[in-house]
Amino acid sequence: MSKHNELVDDLVAKLKRRQLVGSSTVSQATLKLLIVVISKNNWSTCNQLVTLVKSVGQRLVQANPTELAVGNIIRRVLHVIREEFREAESTASQNQSEVHSAPLTTSSSMYNLLGETGSTPNDNVQYPSSLRSNIIQEIREIKDELENIYDNIKNQASLQIHSNEIIMTIGRSKTVEEFLKMAAVKRKFQVLVAESAPSYSGQEMALELSKAGIETTVIPDSAVFAVMSRVNKVILGTHAVLANGGLVAISGTHMMAAAAKHHSIPVIVCTGLYKLSPLYPYDDDSFNVTFNPDSVLGFEEGDLIEKVTVTNPYYDYVSPEFVNLFITNQGGHPPSYLYRLIVENYDPNDHTFDL
Repeated sequence: MSKHNELVDDLVAKLKRRQLVGSSTVSQATLKLLIVVISKNNWSTCNQLVTLVKSVGQRLVQANPTELAVGNIIRRVLHVIREEFREAESTASQNQSEVHSAPLTTSSSMYNLLGETGSTPNDNVQYPSSLRSNIIQEIREIKDELENIYDNIKNQASLQIHSNEIIMTIGRSKTVEEFLKMAAVKRKFQVLVAESAPSYSGQEMALELSKAGIETTVIPDSAVFAVMSRVNKVILGTHAVLANGGLVAISGTHMMAAAAKHHSIPVIVCTGLYKLSPLYPYDDDSFNVTFNPDSVLGFEEGDLIEKVTVTNPYYDYVSPEFVNLFITNQGGHPPSYLYRLIVENYDPNDHTFDL
């Protein structure tokens, strides 16, 4: 177990020091660690394995609570574990009852949906030896899904973007970048990119889009409202999607979404389902992180800096009423449908990692 503890300690340290940042990067690292933990540790029951994974997840989430994708991946794996144990239990029960005739051999899908959700597998059942390999295979499929997530999202681009449209976005999002590049293969359109000061990641985004042959214009954040009336669609990336459909996205996103709503411009969010969190925004600031304010107000300002307190938040919280459509790796969904996706991907018992 010491070897696995070292791997957990190493990932915890990297998360605390922000050596690993970004939802995709931390998700891949978390899955890689969980495969090792599950395959190398001794466990024989569902409760033992769930407790093991929750203990690892608890440490990883506490290391950097703002990287919500870590908790999402842990919950997804826990859901897979519970489903595999339930399936093994069901198979074992059927084998034991084959000698008895049952008046009803099938149950309705509605009963399965409402009756089995959140139920705990019976640890007294003799599980097959292939259960460990089945769980690891399911986790590897999640890993493959993450690796192909850009392909599944960008293939929907031609359905959302039409010729001669003006698209607005902010900052740099790899998902939005791939989405727009794929649309440019069949469509000719113009993109306005807000520079997202003080990080100016929008300038990097504009450079990559222009290299792909897309007509791109960088605008200052202060000009977003002024030019919004000319825009046909706003396409945004996000750091996380909360249970109510709200976004945790790069600073400046709320301003752009509010301007779009004022002008009745549709707002589309491109995101993978691994960013969907079952948590609610009871405290908006709990999902935020502040960076060095030197880029906003430098220390060389002297007398002025002693008289003011400067905060440089990296994220915005965007309410769900500002979003019209989510483009995910499983298709397009309105914010009101997210509750269904949460039920399908996470178990109610795993919304918190209490042991």
